[in-house]
Amino acid sequence: MVYISRRAEFCASHRLHNPTLSDEENCDIYGLCNNPHGHGHNYKVEVTVCGDVDPKTGMVMDLKVLKELMEEVIISKVDHRHFNLDVEYMDGVIPTAENITVAFWEMMEARLEGSARLFEIRVWENDNNVAFYRGEGGSLTRHPGMAEAVKRGQRA
Repeated sequence: MVYISRRAEFCASHRLHNPTLSDEENCDIYGLCNNPHGHGHNYKVEVTVCGDVDPKTGMVMDLKVLKELMEEVIISKVDHRHFNLDVEYMDGVIPTAENITVAFWEMMEARLEGSARLFEIRVWENDNNVAFYRGEGGSLTRHPGMAEAVKRGQRA
């Protein structure tokens, strides 16, 4: 089994807020990350796939193909966007690094073709904070109240 990774960067903003909690609870849990106008990060995402080396090509997967897939599935949807307001597949999801990582996994896994398998996705919010996911049964928790608040024009 051989593992290969590709890393990309994007800029995005988000607000950590659970509409089912009071403003005071949200402030206590999320602190400055609960800013009503959101805040931004220069994110890094790394996608690792694994598989057997193809004897014909000498590759697990063409890294150029992985780069293009990451651009199409992840970067084009989130770069210079607000996770709470602009990213459809995050509708109703608290956009923590953990949830963003699981969402990216779900999007990439659905599109990965060939013999390579998704092994891990890592998302860095900054140089010190990273979340990673290997598909171990987690799933996104959607909060209907959040989606409804966004639809009413409120910043969730």
